[in-house]
Formats: sequence, structure tokens, C-alpha cells
Amino acid sequence: MVKYTIKRLLQTLVTVLIVATIVFLLMRMLPTDYFFTEDQLMKLTPEQKQEQLEAAGLTDPVGEQLIRFYGQILRFDFGESRRIQSGVDVVKVIGSKFTVSMRLGCTALVISLFVGVFIDIIQTINKDKLLDHIGTGYTIFVNAVPSLVSYSLVLVFGSTVLGLPSLYSTRNPGPSSILPVVCLSLASIAHYALWTRRYMVDELNKDYIKLARVKGMSFNSIMVKHVFKNAFVPLVQYIPTSFLYTIGGSLLVERFFSVPGMGPLLNDAIIRYDVNVVQTLAIIYGTMGTVGVFLGDVLMMLLDPRIKLVGKGETR
Repeated sequence: MVKYTIKRLLQTLVTVLIVATIVFLLMRMLPTDYFFTEDQLMKLTPEQKQEQLEAAGLTDPVGEQLIRFYGQILRFDFGESRRIQSGVDVVKVIGSKFTVSMRLGCTALVISLFVGVFIDIIQTINKDKLLDHIGTGYTIFVNAVPSLVSYSLVLVFGSTVLGLPSLYSTRNPGPSSILPVVCLSLASIAHYALWTRRYMVDELNKDYIKLARVKGMSFNSIMVKHVFKNAFVPLVQYIPTSFLYTIGGSLLVERFFSVPGMGPLLNDAIIRYDVNVVQTLAIIYGTMGTVGVFLGDVLMMLLDPRIKLVGKGETR
């Protein structure tokens, strides 16, 4: 377990470093004109532009810039934003938006998990009956209909029928968060319901379940002590990744409801050539993805002691 953990942490570090390097090089391949605003392009002389590029270190060899970039990462110095919030530390720029996305994302994830698993249990108990067909129909509908269409339906119903705010408001975050949270939950609920049902049905068809029935164990005891526990083990692997990515924000949902979160931030930073923000977000998302996979493995091991996390060449 210790060797495996060290190995995975090193893999995470290498992965994040590769992602950061690729983003760094791609940003340096853009024309230097993107470094300046439209007003600066019109007002500054070529000599003044060159001076600013030299001051920013953009005229140095790429190798030197890359080494300097690695040093900044090790010092957790991500620089200042140049376009999104000029002169403000990147950590503060992202932090203010991260808080909004985390609140919405955590709420949506909790709702998705409990509602999705509840729907799955109802479907499994009523397999091939009306409630099972209704749950399956919901899953098919959510996966088949484009997200923008389902979000529009939620918006129209929520705003016209229920009278909920159609746009997010920092002054009234509670009620104005309901529709974004619902939209963030739709696909996740369908995902958890679909896969948990599949795992639970598979468990119900196994020999040890048939043996438990022969021994006279009640259906409720079988579901709680065996089926649900064993079916939830493979699903739990994806919960940390879903949690971390949900915190990262949804580009479409946050734009749709004008939520000032992390979702649109990366796109805006790329369009406006805010290099430091783009590089920092790439590091954050790369870290979230790799850490999420590792935490999923750990959760599986905690739920099922038979699972052992070992590295290649180690014994189980």
C-alpha cells in the first residue's frame, strides 16, 4: 500500500508537470501581439512593445522560460492576472470563483448520489415493472436529449411554474442556485441510477444470493447486507473524480445561468490570452483528475477489504 501510494503520487506529479508543460509551450506558440490589449497595440511603438516583452521574459529562450516556470510552480507562485482581473493575484482570481463552483458542485453531487441510488433501489426492487420502466425512461431521456434542451426545459418550468430566479444572483444565492443545481444533477442522477441498477441486478443473479434465499434470509436483509454493499463498491471509484470535476464547474450550466464560477473561466482566459490564469487552471484540473482516480481506488479498498492496492510486481 505504501509503495503503491508513493508510486501514484509520483505519477500524479509527472502527469501534472506534463500537462503544465504542454500548456506552457502552446501559449508561447501564439503571436506576441496577443500579449497586448487593443489599446496598447494602437498606442505603443514597436520599441515600447519590445521593452514590455523583455520585461515579461517572453523574449528569453523557451528553455529558460520553462525552467523559470517550473521554479514558480515549486514556489506556488502563479503570478498575476493580466486580463481577467488585471494586477490581481491568480490565486485570488480563481479562489473567488472556486468558492461559488464548490458550493453548487457539492450540493449537486450529494443530490445526484442520493437520488440516483434511491431511484436505482426502487428500480431493482421493481425490476421489469412500471417503476423500473419509468426510471429507465428517465435515464434514456437525459442521455438522448442535448443538454441545452434539458436545461431550457428546467429553466422554463422553474421560472414560469415555480417562480424561481432564472439567473444566478450573488445577493440572493440560495433561491437562484436551485435551477443550476438541478441542471448539474440531471446527468449524474441518470449515471448513478443506470450503473448502480446494473451492478445490483448482477449481484441478485449470483449464486450466493440464491443460496441466501434458500436459507430463508429475507429480501430486505439480502439487499442491505449483500447486494447494495457489493454493488456500490465499483461505483464508488468514480465518486471522487465526479466530486472534483463538479467543483471545477460546468461550462454550459454556469454560462446558461450566469454563474460567476470556474466553468467559464478557462475559456475566457484563453480567449483573452491571460497566460497565468490558463496555466494555473491547467495545473488545477490536471491535479484534480489524477488525485480523483487515486482516491477512488482508496475508497474501493476501504469498502471491500479484499481489494489490495499494490504496485506492479508486488504480491497481493
